[in-house]
Amino acid sequence: MSVTDETDRWKVLDFGPPPADFTEPDNPVLLEHRSEGRVAVVTLNAPPDNAITTAMGARLTEVLETIAVTTTVRAVVITGAGERAFSVGSDLRQRKNMTKEDWLRQRQDFDRTLYTLRQLRKPIFAAVNGIAYGGGSEIAQSCDFIVAAEGATFGQPEAMIGLAAGGGSPVFLPRLLPPGRALQMLMTGQPLSAAEAYRLGMVNELHPQGELMTAALRIADQIASNSPTAVQAVKRAVRMGESQPIEQAVAIMMEAHWRSAVHPDRAEGIGAFNDNRDPHFADADY
Repeated sequence: MSVTDETDRWKVLDFGPPPADFTEPDNPVLLEHRSEGRVAVVTLNAPPDNAITTAMGARLTEVLETIAVTTTVRAVVITGAGERAFSVGSDLRQRKNMTKEDWLRQRQDFDRTLYTLRQLRKPIFAAVNGIAYGGGSEIAQSCDFIVAAEGATFGQPEAMIGLAAGGGSPVFLPRLLPPGRALQMLMTGQPLSAAEAYRLGMVNELHPQGELMTAALRIADQIASNSPTAVQAVKRAVRMGESQPIEQAVAIMMEAHWRSAVHPDRAEGIGAFNDNRDPHFADADY
């Protein structure tokens, strides 16, 4: 999509005001446990746009902190309510009447939310069901990986409203996309289709809208069936090692490997293989 004149400028932000009867839900983030508690599904719950308000940000932080200390949870999926949007980002309507101090306080709260997401030891991935703009796209980018509905779109329109993106996209987009393509998104505000994001490697899997959560839960169940100690260790090795020189990254990896080598899950996993049975891994030991 190209912005050719002022009349086209806001077509990039192809969502309008909420319905006249829209009210912010009492519970803007839902937490559901599936697969006997091993999979947590987190839903941004303010359809149709799932815009991020102060209350939603605070609730998301609370939910993530709860998941972090719930030892039975082994995998997490985050998605949006409805079919229109994963999240269109920060609620600009709420910000319309904010003072400078109110806005800065909200920004600090959102920083805490994204930090909590990035620091989660458990595997967490995004099932992007529709529009993912601004902070919504950055929530997805902050996860371990992304699966998406075929009609989903990703965008960073902050520069269009006078902001430099600050929720992670200047850091993560150049790692998920070719750097030039990431810069084009950040500088123009033009969205990226899910199909193009998949082609470029930002999205792992594409699914029809109605099949997205079935696919996401299948992936989550596969992760949850493995040793949570090993899964969390390999996540840490990847995250800690990705910005390090090769030998330092290898050292981080080997520390995780040797810890797993003496963990009871290794004996259980190899025993299950030799006995031709499903393994029974314990919850992660904190």
